[in-house]
Amino acid sequence: MSTKVCVTIAESNPRKIVRDIESALTDSNYVEIRLDFLKPSQIPFCLTLSKKHLNRCICTVRPTTEGGKFQGTEKERISILKLISEFEPHLLDVEYNTLRKNQGLQKYLKSTGTNILVSWHDFVKTPNEQTLRLMLQRMSKFSNNIKIVTTAKTISDTIRVLSLYKNHTKKINLVSFAMGDYGRMSRILCTKLGSPYTYVSLGKPIAPGQFSLKEMKSILALEDKN
Repeated sequence: MSTKVCVTIAESNPRKIVRDIESALTDSNYVEIRLDFLKPSQIPFCLTLSKKHLNRCICTVRPTTEGGKFQGTEKERISILKLISEFEPHLLDVEYNTLRKNQGLQKYLKSTGTNILVSWHDFVKTPNEQTLRLMLQRMSKFSNNIKIVTTAKTISDTIRVLSLYKNHTKKINLVSFAMGDYGRMSRILCTKLGSPYTYVSLGKPIAPGQFSLKEMKSILALEDKN
């Protein structure tokens, strides 16, 4: 596939995660490991088990305030983010609000040379274009890998979030699309506009509107024929 895909894996068993990683990477470019689906005590074991694959993995530890399932304290989560950086994943997904509030984490990740994917999600709406562009500008201070995801309730919402690709600097690796039924097509269109990859699931969607790897492969195969 010319379009790159990243398979999101969200499991509560470390060994199952590793099996899914190995399965997913046979047909995809990257894997996103949602480590927040594990108990905090299981995360170091999971990282160790999956170490040889981490150069193709995006590691995410999403807190409940950002739509995730992490069960520990914020102090624990920050410690885990630091631990993940030592395993040198392809990307470490850290929320914009986390980086903005935690200078200590910023400095630590800079000292380890960690490739950060700074992310921001709006689970309720899609803000106006000015707000989205301001967010992109603020996020670019932390990394040139940026993920902006909103919730689309109309086609106009989807067009607005995709408009971020217009005139954006090529120095920024921007992943921007919308969740929900109205945003579904943006998960495909984003890759045509400059996104380095799009997120898919192995089976059931992890996020609203997400395609499965099988569905995405079928869609892209049809495009290649045309």
